[in-house]
Amino acid sequence: MGARSRLCPRSAHCSISRTFWSGRTRRSVARAVATNLSPSKVLSFEAIPRSGHNAWVNLFQLWRSKSLQNLHYIMQRNFQNLGPIYRETVGTKDSINVYLPQDAAQLFQAEGSFPQRMGIDSWVAHRTMRNHRCGVFLLNGEEWRSDRVILNKEVISPMATNKFLPFLNTVVEDFVDFMHRQIRKNTRRSLTVDIYHDLFRFTLEASSYSLYGQRLGLLDESPNPESQEFIQAVETMLQTTLPMLFVPPGLMRWMNKKLWDDHMKSWDIIFKHADKSIQKIYQEFCLAQPRKYSGIMAELLLQEEMSLDSIKANMIELMAGGVDTTAMPLIFTLFELARNPQVQAAIREEIKGAEAQGPRELSKVLNGLPLLKGAIKETLRMYPVGITVQRYPARDIVLQNHHVPAGTLCQLSLYTLGRSPEVFSEPERYNPARWLGKEVNSFKALAFGFGARQCIGRRLAEAEMHLFLMHVLRNFKIDTASKADLKTIYSFILMPEKPPLFTFRPLD
Repeated sequence: MGARSRLCPRSAHCSISRTFWSGRTRRSVARAVATNLSPSKVLSFEAIPRSGHNAWVNLFQLWRSKSLQNLHYIMQRNFQNLGPIYRETVGTKDSINVYLPQDAAQLFQAEGSFPQRMGIDSWVAHRTMRNHRCGVFLLNGEEWRSDRVILNKEVISPMATNKFLPFLNTVVEDFVDFMHRQIRKNTRRSLTVDIYHDLFRFTLEASSYSLYGQRLGLLDESPNPESQEFIQAVETMLQTTLPMLFVPPGLMRWMNKKLWDDHMKSWDIIFKHADKSIQKIYQEFCLAQPRKYSGIMAELLLQEEMSLDSIKANMIELMAGGVDTTAMPLIFTLFELARNPQVQAAIREEIKGAEAQGPRELSKVLNGLPLLKGAIKETLRMYPVGITVQRYPARDIVLQNHHVPAGTLCQLSLYTLGRSPEVFSEPERYNPARWLGKEVNSFKALAFGFGARQCIGRRLAEAEMHLFLMHVLRNFKIDTASKADLKTIYSFILMPEKPPLFTFRPLD
């Protein structure tokens, strides 16, 4: 492998800015959104309303009442009671919570050259204890920026997206064939199913193919038991992460050894599964360099700008983060389309219109489906995968007319933002067309974060979801028996309390 690249701070920062934001234009939009009616006197940090006063009592009450899974509802209620900004201390975390777009714009302007989100101490502890390297999700400072600049080119840039789109498309077509096979077994020519686990298998298959250029066979009749074990490990890892967000790892190991052991074991399984795929492709790469595109990892190996340990760390983070976090929005989208048949029909007509234009590159086909893309945005507005975006501002800022010192943990509540009538008209209504008008939507669609530290897997996840909906709606009509609102729970990601049943009917 070649020497690890170290770009100078100035060039690295510019590269990130070009990837995510269109230079001064985007900064100007942020300033315009952030500019609000400014009272003459800024209030002190201490004047920010508080939710509770004792950090450990707050955490104990959340645990005792089993309210951790309702954090999104609790934050929404706190905003209703305390106003658009409040301060909260839970365990080791002291944060300022906001939810309005202008506050997101202020945080973006103040995030600095090395944007930082809230750390996940239990994940870092696992890497340290097992002598694994961290990827960009956990890294900070110059080390984060160096890796991120290299990854941008092969994971999130438009050119990179065009490379892995055919891989995702192949997996989606196989999933559609899988569904047709299940339907043919049913004399009623339909299939009523809890698609929860099928979507997990699909997203893992798609992620593996795009990252490693390898198929796992998860859409076969008898899927690989090791891959099923990986999916279960990801679920366990997420479930055990939430209780440890506010407690130091050393204390948690003493308080609840089983929880800690389950967390460590789940990460060990994730690393073992990913390491097997990585070793296989690395061996093939050393024997004969691939002459055609064969996945994101192969491209990173060809560049020789990152060490193998760095590549492995980032591939594992992408793989672990690309299963639940893509499957959940698809479940919510299918549910909303099933209970809004007029929206489902309109998107289907849009797909037919795009197909009528003849064969084209996948990227151009997807660009011609604005309503379908709006459906994903609308889903993520109502059901954000992560319920907050966090930043530590690099300088003092003013949020909701209160002074907030540099280095303060600031959380933007995405669930409250998406459900706020101050931000969205009829916020409880599923309306993908709201994203197609002339209304200014800056800093309203933040499910993947914002700025240079937005989700590195964003384009991969979006492409996967867009292609999935395009093929599924082209082939099936989707219904659901229950039209009632879904109750959601927070298990480090937002998910249905009980997965809905769907009925798939082939379109002849």
